[in-house]
Parts: sequence; structure tokens; C-alpha cells
Amino acid sequence: MMKVKYRLFSFGLLLAIGFGSCNDGKKIDRDLVEEVNKANEVKKLGEAEITEHAMEWGDEISMAAQKELMGVLQKAIEENGAEEAVGFCNTEALKITKKVADKYKVNIRRVSVKNRNPQNSPNEKELELLDAYAYNVNNNVDNHANIQKLDDGQTLLYTKAITIPNGLCLNCHGEPGKEINESTLEKINSLYPEDKAIDFKVGDLRGMWSIKMPKKEVVKDI
Repeated sequence: MMKVKYRLFSFGLLLAIGFGSCNDGKKIDRDLVEEVNKANEVKKLGEAEITEHAMEWGDEISMAAQKELMGVLQKAIEENGAEEAVGFCNTEALKITKKVADKYKVNIRRVSVKNRNPQNSPNEKELELLDAYAYNVNNNVDNHANIQKLDDGQTLLYTKAITIPNGLCLNCHGEPGKEINESTLEKINSLYPEDKAIDFKVGDLRGMWSIKMPKKEVVKDI
């Protein structure tokens, strides 16, 4: 949707024209007029445009958070093995997502019905959307990111399905005794006694990104 813009015929512009007309017939400084016009330009954004940008911004934020998490996690696995990576997730994963959230002034969650950390349990709205993503997976329908309006449209909820991308994730989320070795499983059970995040396969739906974006922050970013 094309941006609709209008210009305010400001007091500053009137001054520029006034001085020009009183200055012995000299031409108005066009650069000055253009500068005043530009300074007083006001953007009037339609809802469709705001929603479209929220989708693009949500993609950017979720990718930034995913890159941050996977980069540090992969390094932890390579240096210390899957068992230590479980400990890393326990203490650092939520801190990393919060750091990204603070940067963008949004709220970021990774939620799943088969969660490891109880703090990643979905709320009622998130569960509804997770069910829709699961339905698509079970019926071979492609999942796409989604925008929902909350709080009378003042908050935009961006969600995107998270799937198991490769075998690396199965070191902590695969089948016990097969991909998950005994020491790693013991560490998981000690840190997460109510763990549900096992028996996944590559390509399975792991959960989803849930990013709440204040509408005013979306508009600021346009």
C-alpha cells in the first residue's frame, strides 16, 4: 500500500516567502523552502501498511533472536558437548531473548506445548495459534508467519512456527538412548523434571516465536 503523505503549509514557510517577497524582488531561496517543507512533512499511515511492516519487522526480530541463540548454543555444543549445552540453555536462553527484545522494545517468547522450560508454556491465544500451525504440519500445508491484533489494535502479535532444522538439535531434543545420550538425559531430567521436549525428528514442529510489538514502535520503525 502506497504511503499517503501531505505537507503542512507552515509558519516557517510563510516566513520564507514573506522575506523573499520583501527582499527587493529577489527570488525565494528554493533550498530553504524545500528544507521547511521536508521538516514539516507528516506521514499518514494506513492499517494495512502498518500490518505489512509489522510482518517484516517480526521476521527481522525473530531471525536476529534465532541467530543469537543458535550461534551461542552451537559454540557450547562444539566446545563442551550436548550435556553442557543443556546447562547453557537453562541459564542463558531467556537472557538472550530478553536482550534482543530490549533492543527492539518488544516482548519475545518461544512457546511450545512440548516445552522444556515451564516459562515457555503458551497462553490461551498462543495455544490457539500453535494448534493452527500443528494442523498445517499434519496436513502438509506450508506454515507462514502471522499477525494478530491485540489490545484494540494497539499491540501486534507476530508468530512464526519453529521446526527442528537439523540433527544438531536432536542431541537434546531427539530420542533418548538414540540421539540423546545417557549423561545428557540425566542433565535434562535434573534441570527440567517436567521436561516434554524430547522425541522430536528433523522437520517436526518444535513450537513458535511469539513477539508482541507495540503499534507505536512499529510505526516508529517505518
